[in-house]
Amino acid sequence: TDVLTDEVLTQALAAVGGWLDRVFSPLVTLWVFLGQVLSPDHSCRAAVARLFAHRVARGLKPCSARTGAYGRARKRLPEAFLSAAACSVGRSVDVKARSGWLWKGRRVYLFDGTTVTMPDTPASQAADPQVHNQKPGLGSPIARVGAVISLARGAVVSLGFCRYAGKGQGEVRLLRRLWDVVVPGDVVLADSLTANWATIHMLRGRGLELVSRLNKAHRRADFRRGRRLGPDDHGVSWPKPTSIRSLDREAYREMPESITVREARVRVAQPGFRTKSVVEVTTLLDPRQVTREELGALYRARWNNELDLRSLKAAMQMGDLRGKTPEMMRKTAPTGSSRG
Repeated sequence: TDVLTDEVLTQALAAVGGWLDRVFSPLVTLWVFLGQVLSPDHSCRAAVARLFAHRVARGLKPCSARTGAYGRARKRLPEAFLSAAACSVGRSVDVKARSGWLWKGRRVYLFDGTTVTMPDTPASQAADPQVHNQKPGLGSPIARVGAVISLARGAVVSLGFCRYAGKGQGEVRLLRRLWDVVVPGDVVLADSLTANWATIHMLRGRGLELVSRLNKAHRRADFRRGRRLGPDDHGVSWPKPTSIRSLDREAYREMPESITVREARVRVAQPGFRTKSVVEVTTLLDPRQVTREELGALYRARWNNELDLRSLKAAMQMGDLRGKTPEMMRKTAPTGSSRG
């Protein structure tokens, strides 16, 4: 209750609208719903019983032990409310980060995606089909979840939910729907999928910086070219691709003919893993402000994102979502995943 307060959730509550239930208010419904998901007993009956005991312990009038009112209240909660509630809590935690926890005075946000599965029902298969190479009846519906996480606090500040496969359903598209929460001057730390021409240009247009890894499937680093910034460190011009599938012709023509990025080869060491050399791509072009070694140390911190996502899925029990309908399954993900 010290986190899920009216003040923190004011904006989220705007998505609810009129609400007449005196017992199951939006906040009470959210608390009961969260307790239901986190409890070993996921039944509605056990969730209502906990609320019954809570009200009696506080000297309030007992609520009905039946689950009908709770089920209707849970169904009335919009997906937008759950998503906004999760992000509001994460942002309220993030803004309290101490200045010493920031990276060179900047806020860094990690982005990555993961997957969740759902019960194999016709409605779920229609909304989020199983992997195409699995035979019918031998796989589960699968969806993709993307999260923007504060490096300083480990809090989810924005998240999204989409199909696992299909046009416009990849992680990069998810990032483009979620980056409004990041303000100019902040740094986005992500994997090699984001190191593409269009995404880098769009990030720069929003005043954001990127630290990522060179996607070797599309580009090769040649440190003999460009403007030398140091050993295995240079600024280089990337020409505009001949086509960008995510853009229409008019938007493509409005983009510049090239962008300038920095490529730096760094050695990444992780405990328990073999030390390897990677080429980073960044829009932080001045080596006097950010050295190659500092870029390498920051990129190593990206491993926190893998750990954070794994911890969230384990603690929130969201590896396999539950529910009878796709909408309820998305609500059941306690992080409040929202479909874009």
